[in-house]
Amino acid sequence: MQPFARPGPTEADVAADIEVADPDLLLKLSGPGGANLRVLENELGVSMGLRGSTIHIQGANRDVEMVERVLHELIDALQLRDLSPVEMARAARTLRANPQLRLRALLDDVVLTTSNRRIVSPKGVTQQNYIQAIRTHDIVFGIGPAGTGKTYLAMAMAIRALQERQVKRIILARPAVEAGERLGFLPGDLAEKINPYLRPLYDALHDMMEPGRITALVERGTIEVAPLAFMRGRTLNNCFVVLDEAQNTTAEQMKMFLTRLGFDAKAVITGDVTQIDLPGARSGLRHAERDLRSIRGINFVYFTHEDVVRHPLVQQIVQAYDAHESAGKSSDDDI
Repeated sequence: MQPFARPGPTEADVAADIEVADPDLLLKLSGPGGANLRVLENELGVSMGLRGSTIHIQGANRDVEMVERVLHELIDALQLRDLSPVEMARAARTLRANPQLRLRALLDDVVLTTSNRRIVSPKGVTQQNYIQAIRTHDIVFGIGPAGTGKTYLAMAMAIRALQERQVKRIILARPAVEAGERLGFLPGDLAEKINPYLRPLYDALHDMMEPGRITALVERGTIEVAPLAFMRGRTLNNCFVVLDEAQNTTAEQMKMFLTRLGFDAKAVITGDVTQIDLPGARSGLRHAERDLRSIRGINFVYFTHEDVVRHPLVQQIVQAYDAHESAGKSSDDDI
C-alpha cells in the first residue's frame, strides 16, 4: 500500500515509526485503504502513512509523542474488540485529554451486552466515573448537555441490575412538561396520551433489548415507563428508578420523587440545566444541586461538551452554545 499524500516536512517536524507485525491487527487499526489512519490524522493533527507493516508518523515533536501513545493504546484495545472509525476518533480525543488513561481498561468496563450483541461500555472518563458512582451510590445525579450518554448508561445499568436480580423492577419516568403534566385534554386513551412524552425512553429500551422481551416485561410490570406525576403516593421498593429530563421538574416534584424511594432501591436522575422548559418556576434539579450536595450516599456527576458521544458536530454545537451563554449573551442578541 502506498503512503498517503501529506504535506512536506518542516524544520520543526519529527518522525516516528510504529511496527505492527500482526496483519489482522494492522488492518483493524489502519482500516481499508488506510481509512482509519486518515480519520486519526484529522483528529490528531499529524501526517501518517502506511509502509508495509509500519505506520509512519510525522508532525511536531509533542504531537508525534502523543500520537505514538494513542496508537499503542488503540493496538492494545483492538486486541480486546474491534473499533469503528468514529470510536477510534473518540478514543483519540479522550486519550489526548487524559494522558494517563488506559483505553483497554475503559473498554473492558462492560455495562451491558445488548440483544444485538453490541457492547455498552464507557466512552470516556466522565462516563466511567458516572457508572462507578451508580454502582456505589443509591442516588446519583447525572447533569450535562444532550448526547453525553447520561440516560442511556443509566438505563443500561438498570437492565443489568434486573438481569443480575439486584432489583425486581425498573421504573423509567419523565416529567411531561409539554402537557403541563395535565394529560386529560389530549386525544386518545391514557397510553396514547403519554406515549409521545415517553418515546425516548422506549427508544433506548429497544436499543438494548428484543421487542418481545420488552413487551413481556412491561405487561408483567417488571418494567414501567410512566410520567413523573404517576409516582405520587407510591413507595418504590426493590427497584431501579431513572428520572429523565429532571431539569423540567419543579422543586416540589423533585422532593416528591426522591421521597418515593424505599428499601433496596436505587435512583438515577438525569438532566441538562441549560434546557429548562418550566414556565415561571425554578427547576427542581437546581434545587437538588443546592440542597442535597452534602448528603452522604448522593453523588453528582457533571458532563461537558467534551463528553458528547453523538455525531461529532453535536459536540461543537454544544460548545458554541456554552461559549455564547458564558459570554453573557442571549440567543436573540444578534438577530
